[in-house]
Amino acid sequence: MINRVVLVGRLVRDPEMRYTQSGIAVTRFTLACDRPFTGQDGKKETDFIDCTVWRKQAENVAQYLKKGSLAGVEGRLQISSYEDKDGQRRYRAEVVADNVRFLESKKDGASAPQTTPPKQEAPAGFGADPFSNNGRNDVPFDLSESELPF
Repeated sequence: MINRVVLVGRLVRDPEMRYTQSGIAVTRFTLACDRPFTGQDGKKETDFIDCTVWRKQAENVAQYLKKGSLAGVEGRLQISSYEDKDGQRRYRAEVVADNVRFLESKKDGASAPQTTPPKQEAPAGFGADPFSNNGRNDVPFDLSESELPF
């Protein structure tokens, strides 16, 4: 059986992080994902999908994403049920994320740290054309057919 979900969307509100009794971080957030078509009224329709992420990734999501951040989520769909105060059985669907990708750089509006490696000079001769003859056009090259290996 396959239960795999891949989503790209924007956070509807700031993520909410808490810790379980055993100290494991869990963060919940809602992702707004536009449908690839428009409704009968000509407007784009949007799905609002609840997501949950655990452990270190939960801490990263809570720290670096905020309302409006663009994120990619990979995970599985999980349906849970509960009884409300009137005794009615209610169902809840959510994506339990295995991987959350921050799809905006810091300058685009998200606050995720971006590291840029320092520029380094290439060593002398590095990157030069290995097939250039370095100005040695005057070297005679004489090879008879009997000396060819094929």
